[in-house]
Amino acid sequence: MKKVQVEILGLSASPSAGGAYALLLKEVYGVRRLPIIIGQFEAQSIALELEGIKPPRPLTHDLLKNVIDNLGGTITEIIIDELKENTFYSKIKLEISSMSNEIDSRPSDAIALAVRTGSPLFVSEDVMKIAAFVPSSEDTDEEFHDPIEEKNVESNASKKNISETRLAQLQSQLREAIEKEDYERAAKLRDEITKLGGSSN
Repeated sequence: MKKVQVEILGLSASPSAGGAYALLLKEVYGVRRLPIIIGQFEAQSIALELEGIKPPRPLTHDLLKNVIDNLGGTITEIIIDELKENTFYSKIKLEISSMSNEIDSRPSDAIALAVRTGSPLFVSEDVMKIAAFVPSSEDTDEEFHDPIEEKNVESNASKKNISETRLAQLQSQLREAIEKEDYERAAKLRDEITKLGGSSN
């Protein structure tokens, strides 16, 4: 089976999908993009790991990684290998004690595990041909960000002070949300921090 290596390009809310999220994968050695709709919990799990936010207790995907590590296993790759009736299917390729195993998984769970283990992500060429798209020349990789252009030089300093104050408030609220394990609120706060150009680490 011919496969294509991909990486995560972005994650955004998908209002048309009833509160689900759109995960956008990008071909590593090409220009094609592959969008996958995933659930809120999996999206939060992926986003928290990508942002380096460590919850006080392990989430389900953290637990799974810990179990695999404790058994001496290694995830060699994640591959999204099928698309049936608009549903993606994937496999986790795992090695434990020199034995290779393939485990069926939802792509969202497999990717949440991959970002925690640094495992490579692949998509079969057949799936890419069916579901991927090539962005137009106007599209950029910044589509998941909302930069603010400040044209008035005199007001830049005051705007910066306001932004820094707001950023500090958001970061404080983010820490509080994580401590309370309110990950839905944490994800929203993280998005606001990203828009302000700050770091949620």
